[in-house]
Amino acid sequence: MTPDSDASPSQAGSLRIIPRAEHPISRQNISPNALRVLYRLREAGYEAYLVGGCLRDLMLGAVPKDFDVATNARPEEVKRCFRNCRLIGRRFRLAHVFFGHEIIEVATFRAASAPLPGEETEDDPDILLEVGASEDTPETEAEEDAARERDAQEEAARERDAQEAGERVFDEQGRILRDNTYGTIEEDVWRRDFACNALYYSIEDFSLRDYVGAVEDIKARRLRLIGDPVQRYREDPVRMLRAARFEAKLGFTLDPATEAPIADLRHLLMEVPAARLFDETLKLFLTGHGVRSLEVLRRRGLLGVLYPEVESCLTANPGGPVEQLLVTGLENTDERVKAGKSVTPTFLFTLLLYGPIAARIERQPPEKWGDVATILDACDAAVREAQKRVTIPRRFSLGVRDMFALQPQLERPRSRRVLRLIEQPRFRAAYDLLLLRARVGMAPQELVDWWSALQTADADGRMQMVLALEAARGHRGGSGGGGEGESGRPRRRRRRRRRS
Repeated sequence: MTPDSDASPSQAGSLRIIPRAEHPISRQNISPNALRVLYRLREAGYEAYLVGGCLRDLMLGAVPKDFDVATNARPEEVKRCFRNCRLIGRRFRLAHVFFGHEIIEVATFRAASAPLPGEETEDDPDILLEVGASEDTPETEAEEDAARERDAQEEAARERDAQEAGERVFDEQGRILRDNTYGTIEEDVWRRDFACNALYYSIEDFSLRDYVGAVEDIKARRLRLIGDPVQRYREDPVRMLRAARFEAKLGFTLDPATEAPIADLRHLLMEVPAARLFDETLKLFLTGHGVRSLEVLRRRGLLGVLYPEVESCLTANPGGPVEQLLVTGLENTDERVKAGKSVTPTFLFTLLLYGPIAARIERQPPEKWGDVATILDACDAAVREAQKRVTIPRRFSLGVRDMFALQPQLERPRSRRVLRLIEQPRFRAAYDLLLLRARVGMAPQELVDWWSALQTADADGRMQMVLALEAARGHRGGSGGGGEGESGRPRRRRRRRRRS
């Protein structure tokens, strides 16, 4: 919120301290590493609190995925306390304290209008780790991560100058572009988005600090923006996506005043940097509630802002094969997340863009539908259109191309080439797509069964299956099989005529 906002701590609420005996949060349910961070900051003379969604989840009896800390220590001071600390962020510096695979995020108290962690106008270098997604090409990710860190260091120097000048910048829509103003805990609470995420747990006496009626909202399972909803959405339109995400994830109900402005303000998402919308896409669909997120986004008219072509395809054929494939794929993804298995953005974007890609392929003559060139052109066009709103990193868009390009080879297995095909890096992902297509009637189930059997067979069994395939194609006088014709003689391959 801006400094001249109508809502202020004195006007909007007062501090309520809930002693340990009156709340259910126990240190036994808090990450030992989060406790280490809290205690070390306290020993160094700083204030330190657990804050945000971890407390909300603990109040609900759920197990938090991660733990965040808020402190009056500046990022550089936090880094001096922990050798295993890394500073990230361009617009506002955050400290990530590493304990093996667990990261404790530490944020300095901010003034009311500073953006939330993860709400800065940049791509989040740790977004895949945050949502638990796997990286298809770790070498590429490492290079990009190093480049982002270099950029962040340069930006941090510029932001320190802006902070000294008291710089706070808004665009013409009222959206916060930059704000490096540190604050107190009393100010920090007012820059948070939803009241249910604005609880603070004190390591001093294990009490909860509630400035905005957070406990009541959690008990009522209610999502309520702090401050004036119209102003908060204008400051950061991504809050509309966060509202949809928490509605899907938690099953909370939006407060009427929080819900009402979304229909009129959702167009503001088109002004949000595309990299942030990529991050939000992963948080919506790869954290265990993808099916529910799809339903909420469509009901609130937000999918059409993020992915217009996806919404158009679903609207044109409600309940059709494309929608069935998307929903079934998201169900599988949700199940994998809940089972602790890996998920990838590549497969997610394959699901989301299946309709737009298929529509482009089907605009061509039917005899070209299986041509790799036709398929790749359709993939590239659909990705370009999607990227007008949402960044899709190249390492993921290339994976989408590969998965689609392999479908004709999977649908028409050809002699001994199948043995090379199953060794390709993208084979398993392409097979999973074929499996999904078969489940919704887009591919023959017996074809999936054949590929499944080939993968589980030993070397001799695979060769027997290949020989049987060649014999079957030869018996049919099949085209392009690489087996033998009815005369028993090997067929000669025809060279393709070069295009002029």
